[in-house]
Amino acid sequence: MSTPKREGKVWLVGAGPGAADLLTLRAARAIEGAEAVLYDALVPAEIVELAPRGALRIETGKRAHRPSMSQAAINRLMVKLARRGLRVVRLKGGDPSIFGRVGEELEHLARAGVDAEVIPGVTAASAAAAQFQLPLTHRGVARRVVFATARTEGGALRGDWRYEAETTLVLYMARDSLEAIVAALREQGMPDSTRLAVVENAGRDNARLLRGSAGNAAALASAITRTAPALVIIGDVVEARQDYGSPNGLLKSVISTTVGTEIAA
Repeated sequence: MSTPKREGKVWLVGAGPGAADLLTLRAARAIEGAEAVLYDALVPAEIVELAPRGALRIETGKRAHRPSMSQAAINRLMVKLARRGLRVVRLKGGDPSIFGRVGEELEHLARAGVDAEVIPGVTAASAAAAQFQLPLTHRGVARRVVFATARTEGGALRGDWRYEAETTLVLYMARDSLEAIVAALREQGMPDSTRLAVVENAGRDNARLLRGSAGNAAALASAITRTAPALVIIGDVVEARQDYGSPNGLLKSVISTTVGTEIAA
């Protein structure tokens, strides 16, 4: 009597900002039970290594301006592996639902009749805020948070960039378009005194914080490390950051690396 073929499944898993101890328990268990792992370039080896020794591991790339597997190829590969009856983990940096193309992948899997589940992760904005004690909301300062991607097409800035008071604007993938976005916001009335922060490698032990203002966005942009993933936080919450007491652990080591990186307004 033949054994019925096992149905495969795909888990779309958020790997968080990079530190393995910021994975959710559900994410860690999914990786530990995977038979195939498709992981993005920003996912560190220590997280990929949680997969079983015999699991298939495939890097998909997904770094700006670097060679990577196309989204169409990733979609096909997930379906192919799942149809072989494998437990497939699609491992993404941060949270899959925030600029992680999770909608496209869920749609493709559903059309192919493949079961899928999304496991959230810590997004870069939350990691950066926690690591450097930057409150994304603050009573009397910011009562809303906007997450936006800062991509451009053919050198032209996409999006309707409008300044709103009492708002924290968090820009993903903004390293190359920071000056253009700030210029657009200034045209809409954002004061030159509005505070800016750039966090490189958020959530990792080599994270770095740069601070400045809208009026010196060009100097701030020029100070960003060209090879590091960077997150931009715009709003007066940047000024609310204080060094409370004597932080310990990762936070202490990270703050010590930021001394002298302040860019004066």
